[in-house]
Amino acid sequence: MKYEYDEAWTLKSKEIAKTLGYNYVIHEKLGVVKSWGSKTKRTIARIHCIGKVMMLGMGHKKSFYVIELISENFDKQSEEDQIETIIHELMHIPKTFGGGFRQHHLVSRGNVKLELTRYINLKKEPAQARLF
Repeated sequence: MKYEYDEAWTLKSKEIAKTLGYNYVIHEKLGVVKSWGSKTKRTIARIHCIGKVMMLGMGHKKSFYVIELISENFDKQSEEDQIETIIHELMHIPKTFGGGFRQHHLVSRGNVKLELTRYINLKKEPAQARLF
């Protein structure tokens, strides 16, 4: 496997989190990497974090989350599907930002679709309208 930090998707992920009002996502502690060489056929992306023991051992109170985009599968998606994938991974981050994950019963396909629709609608609104 080969990994590379992806500045563009890191910025896009932070923009998506901000637009959706995921204020608990600490932008300085979120990154995106692209990976190549995975043999998985179905996995498009994964989210990773530094566990609580490592986090506390490093003197941090909040974790660091990394979204891994599996290039062989992610790059084949449409732009909308890529955004949906990022939303799915962001939804796994708990509001505590403490090193754990929200499970798939909360991050269901239906909930992700609702968030994608909400994101698309928010992006259509003029920026001024979103201030209120």
